[in-house]
Amino acid sequence: MSIDRIRLEALAGAREHDPFAVLGRHAIGSGWVVRTLQPQATTVSLLTPTGEAAMRRLSPGGVFEWTGPQAPAGPYRLCVEANGRRTEFHDCWAFPPEPDAQALYLFAEGRNFQAYRLLGALPQRREGIDGVCFRTWAPNAGRVSVVGEFNDWDGRRHPMSSLGASGVWELFIPEADAGQLYRFEIRNRNTGAVSLKSDPYAREFERRPGNASRIAAPSEHVWQDADWLEARRHCDWLHAPLSIYEIHAGSWRCHPDGRQYSYRELADSLIPYVLDMGYTHIELMPLTEHPLDESWGYQTTGYFAPTSRFGSPDDLREFIDRCHQAGIGVLLDWVPAHFPEDAWALAHYDGTALYEHEDPKMRLHPDWGTHVFNYGRHEVRSFLLSSAHYWLDAFHADGLRVDAVASMLYLDYSRKPGEWTPNRFGGRENLEAIDFLRELNVMVHEHFPGALTIAEESTAWPMVSRPAHLGGLGFSMKWNMGWMNDSLRYFAVDPLFRRYHHELLTFGQLYAYSENFVLPLSHDEVVHGKGALLAKMPGDEWQRMANLRLLIAWQTATPGRKLMFMGCEFGQRHEWCERGELDWGLLAHASHLGVQRMVRDLNRLHREIPALHELDFRHEGFAWIDCHDSDNSIVAFVRRDRAGRAALAVLNFTPVPRHGYRLGVPHAGPWREGFNSDSHHYGGGDIGNAGVVEAYNQPWGEWPAQIELTLPPLAAVILLPS
Repeated sequence: MSIDRIRLEALAGAREHDPFAVLGRHAIGSGWVVRTLQPQATTVSLLTPTGEAAMRRLSPGGVFEWTGPQAPAGPYRLCVEANGRRTEFHDCWAFPPEPDAQALYLFAEGRNFQAYRLLGALPQRREGIDGVCFRTWAPNAGRVSVVGEFNDWDGRRHPMSSLGASGVWELFIPEADAGQLYRFEIRNRNTGAVSLKSDPYAREFERRPGNASRIAAPSEHVWQDADWLEARRHCDWLHAPLSIYEIHAGSWRCHPDGRQYSYRELADSLIPYVLDMGYTHIELMPLTEHPLDESWGYQTTGYFAPTSRFGSPDDLREFIDRCHQAGIGVLLDWVPAHFPEDAWALAHYDGTALYEHEDPKMRLHPDWGTHVFNYGRHEVRSFLLSSAHYWLDAFHADGLRVDAVASMLYLDYSRKPGEWTPNRFGGRENLEAIDFLRELNVMVHEHFPGALTIAEESTAWPMVSRPAHLGGLGFSMKWNMGWMNDSLRYFAVDPLFRRYHHELLTFGQLYAYSENFVLPLSHDEVVHGKGALLAKMPGDEWQRMANLRLLIAWQTATPGRKLMFMGCEFGQRHEWCERGELDWGLLAHASHLGVQRMVRDLNRLHREIPALHELDFRHEGFAWIDCHDSDNSIVAFVRRDRAGRAALAVLNFTPVPRHGYRLGVPHAGPWREGFNSDSHHYGGGDIGNAGVVEAYNQPWGEWPAQIELTLPPLAAVILLPS
């Protein structure tokens, strides 16, 4: 025997962590030995230039050996007879590991932003032979094997090699090919239990309900968006208009038989619609692979894989490319706060708490029953940072909306006293998560100039959208959950009693410029029994439609970028559900068609009038004209652009028209009614100011001139200097 029996038994029992110490080509004495592991084989022969050389079986476990005076040239081939079939192929044991030491070092340091080029299933060409290099991080495993369609899911055939202290395992398999399904079979070092895991770095997955990883072919998409990316690099996003249309790709539209639209079908239908409606960006609820439709993508299991529900990765690239060519930006919802407990995915990946926390007080999120990422572990940071980098690099996404940031920042988030572990200073802040978020934002802004990061953060955490080097978290923008909650609370009140809740309209200006805010009317407000936006409105049918138009106008006129969930733009009546499409048939009704027309006109106005967007984040862009008229439930304010040009917004939150309503204005002269939500085009009663109103030189409070207006009921008017 040229090898000790202990190692043979380890191979046969699928317990060997370094199979290349035994298998492949080795010099022994004055000759050479070639060993291979073929557990299913009856006979194995080494193919040589002069014919076949039989290999002798060393163990019942399927280790075969050939010895000779000279090593076989190049990557040798084998002939294997198994189950009555004869096959020839290149032996994987002819290809020793080729680890990238620098990439492994950066990965272990938490600074590898492109770990997807190191780990996963990577099609490669080695020594002139095509195959796939598999790598996975499982530092506490006793053994890891690749199983898949190329080896009959047999964990004995392709054990991987441990790359030492890195915790990474590697194996190059020549016969593996793009499109084939695979998993990692991981043996628990302590218990011997074996589990099947999907690849954390997989670029593709099989379609639900299956959950195996799929070897992804290199992209063949030829990008046509160079002009868009160059313009994005130089975009002054702090002062540019931003109006976001948030969609769930599976339920925006469906085929008559209930089938969901593919990425390419969405490109055909959604892009013309968004262009017509005047939105600047589409925000897609998570497209990262997820097993459960009802999670809407927020229970992510594939952090590097677009969901296969709607097509291939190149289909998604085609969608984004066509958006860019049409002048539309694409933002992706991304979920680094938590991951589901599915036994086949990240949870307890190598038999230990690897991606999650070992501490039970930090491991599970109490609201969602999901695992919290261990941001203090370097390799986990590399994983998440690489995921963000991948979507921006491989798919040209224009930004990431980062979900559930508040749950990341606080150790006691949704936890009672005694259910959380303080940080090293005794505080409630998750210091590791804070460092991770700063590093994320620095990476995005350095590597992808012009790309945006937007935080869904619902607390008063300071400086979320301020640069990391100044002590902020470094996000471009933050959702203004306070504005959203206050506004919806106010609109739910019967107009008769709104005078007692006037502060819900005005309070937001006290903090409006502490962050770069996005004003969201998102999917969160139309699910889980909350009802559609229209259903929140009080009054009869006319009042509810007028209130909805007023709410949308209030959003447009208020400083802050805009976000609206699909269906809200035409007054969806039912609470949103991921099963089935929006109620597009409502557009046959004049009232709903009117809301849609109004949103289209507001988006156009928002883009064309700099005063309505240029200084969203600066107090110089806003001034109250009157915020005290609670008796009439009216507010009036001025918006200004960087050149000092003004737009005047006046909103009447009662169903009573106001004639001869007097206000101060920045200057005398003609003011044009540029928008009126009570227009008959929108389903209103056409009460207004007949186009142009003359302001005259007579002071009104601190204002040098004043104007007299007719204010329509439950409506907003926007006046522009004529």
